[in-house]
Amino acid sequence: MSKELNIREELDFYRRELLENILPFWIERALDRDYGGYFTCFNNGGTELVSTDKYVWSQGRLVWVFAELAAMLGEERFLDYAKLGVDFLLQHALLEDGSAAFLLSRTGEPKEPTPGSGFATSIYADCFVVLGLSRYAQVTNSRDILQFAKELYQSIERRLQGEFRTDPYPIPPGMCAHGVAMIMLTTSQELRDAQRALGDVTCVQTNEKCRGYVQLIFDYFCKDGLLQEMVHLDQPGESLLERYINPGHSLECLWFMLHQALEDGDQALVEACADLIENTYKVGWDEHYGGLLLFVDREGGPPRGEVGDLAGHPMVHKVQQDWSHKLWWPHSEALYTTLLAYHLTKRSAFLELYAQTKDYTFRTFPHPDPAVGEWIQIRDRQGAPLEAVVALPVKDPFHIARCLMLILQLLEKMEQPSGGGAK
Repeated sequence: MSKELNIREELDFYRRELLENILPFWIERALDRDYGGYFTCFNNGGTELVSTDKYVWSQGRLVWVFAELAAMLGEERFLDYAKLGVDFLLQHALLEDGSAAFLLSRTGEPKEPTPGSGFATSIYADCFVVLGLSRYAQVTNSRDILQFAKELYQSIERRLQGEFRTDPYPIPPGMCAHGVAMIMLTTSQELRDAQRALGDVTCVQTNEKCRGYVQLIFDYFCKDGLLQEMVHLDQPGESLLERYINPGHSLECLWFMLHQALEDGDQALVEACADLIENTYKVGWDEHYGGLLLFVDREGGPPRGEVGDLAGHPMVHKVQQDWSHKLWWPHSEALYTTLLAYHLTKRSAFLELYAQTKDYTFRTFPHPDPAVGEWIQIRDRQGAPLEAVVALPVKDPFHIARCLMLILQLLEKMEQPSGGGAK
């Protein structure tokens, strides 16, 4: 790609990718018209449905995707697809204590992910329900569904003041995870937008919470020009979990923060985020094979540092074993983040990063069989496909579709004479 961005060509490219490669996979395979909700437990190649169980995490995400498609394309069928998930979640997602179950059977009964683990094993599942229902409420002007989302959001806030779980990424005792502030930022932003659209004046307070999460991220997780994934609040040190960087998480969080900067007209925040994006690429990009590494040390290279009594902790194992994998979601997030950063700062470096990311991504992840479509989600460092589980044993419907839609919306604004902002 030249240093000049041909917006019309980019628009055509991403429309084809979304409408011809990504959406047909999910429309043909995901909709459960008998019991509601969606099938997402496909193998990595997308050729086999391995379970009819329904992870609430993915159900909420796919509601968001279909609601956003309805808003963007103006096609009623996408609201019908979204309603399959909305009705399923409203009927089955909440447990008696008001928290969301992590896993449901096909027909909606709560299931333990592992024997004895309980049903409410991750606050992230709750957040994705709020995310999906907020977008649907906004698109359909539904105050009842917005109220459901608000009440669940308030339940999440209460639990964050005490004990809560974050499976499949448990937080070690005494540590604080960037992922919690990050997901609460985007969840709060989606709820705020729905509140504003429906005339709910509490959107002002919700936006204050968004600002608070941005500040929390800077205060606790920004160190040496990078976003740490975990910090030890009482005994900060040089442990492996305190040193490692997740480039994909960093880049995803940074576009959330750029959206907040646009909301608040905060150019200083734009520039601060832009610096963090550039630094993340410096340590996260694989100069040998290309692409973003899954985990890196904050000085670059494989994660390193003390392990101590956390030697058997699942997060230590994951960081040590999976650091060199190349995953679909960091690259889809990086495409949008770099394009947005270029649009907002006009730094030529971001156009170059966008171009190299696009080149690697579309050489590596799209399924080689057009009859299947979608992307093969997990690759090894050299780019060979892996049949492995990342977070949930699903073929996730969220990251690619969301970022393709955001890129299309951004390109359309960039095409306007004034340049526009972002979503």
